Amino acid sequence: MMDFKTDLHIHSWYSDGTMSPKELVEKYTAEGYDVISVTDHEVTDGIQEAIDAGKEKNLRVITGIEIATKHEGRELHILGYYFDAKNKELCDELKKLAEIRKIRNKKMLETLRNMGYDITEEDLLQREGQSYIGKPNFARALVKKGYIGEVSEAFEPGRFLESEKIKSVEREKPQTSDIIRIIRDAGGIPVLAHPYKIKGLGERGSKEFKAAFEKLLKELKAVGLKGLECIYPKHTHEEEMFFIATAAKYHMHITEGSDFHGNR
Repeated sequence: MMDFKTDLHIHSWYSDGTMSPKELVEKYTAEGYDVISVTDHEVTDGIQEAIDAGKEKNLRVITGIEIATKHEGRELHILGYYFDAKNKELCDELKKLAEIRKIRNKKMLETLRNMGYDITEEDLLQREGQSYIGKPNFARALVKKGYIGEVSEAFEPGRFLESEKIKSVEREKPQTSDIIRIIRDAGGIPVLAHPYKIKGLGERGSKEFKAAFEKLLKELKAVGLKGLECIYPKHTHEEEMFFIATAAKYHMHITEGSDFHGNR
């Protein structure tokens, strides 16, 4: 029996990935995938391009997005699937988030310059027509200017984008419950992304983490969460088993995603 291959967490160059939706479809077709979703951060620009490219290659592409949210002071990332990308409330929310991101980016650029890194707005643009700028774009600019050798260095604890000065440049995030409701009202399925990354639940794999995570999942289910990203490259096998069992316990969809960004 052949495996059914899915990847429901992929980023294109419409957010902070390095590949176009068409290139992603070619890559995943060549690797024998059956279903994918391009889940760009807070933008839907690449969805139709991916769906159209998928039809040509006989690869099923479903509507997707990823939105950073706050729940009781904790950052949670919500993935949305199968929603209407033209839904007015969703589109209005994404416009608002784009403006908030622009303000954050200006402050981050100013902070980096004050730290002695000579980076301009032009350095943050990696392709023609780019409208989205996220932290990986800052990391690539640091590489381009020779301050670091590779993107991963920008995210090392206490350095560059993980320095206290940069981390103090907060971006206002919407409430998790509001985003869950907006995705559902747009006909979509909201899913909690990469649960191992959630901070403040206790040490990974500990009883404390498991109890706190289960409590969190119950709270999110109560406000409409429908799924959990259980299978993820940075989850250990034991963590995957725990997340799958917990998702099943609360009758949640179980999803798999790589969080692929291209050549980082």
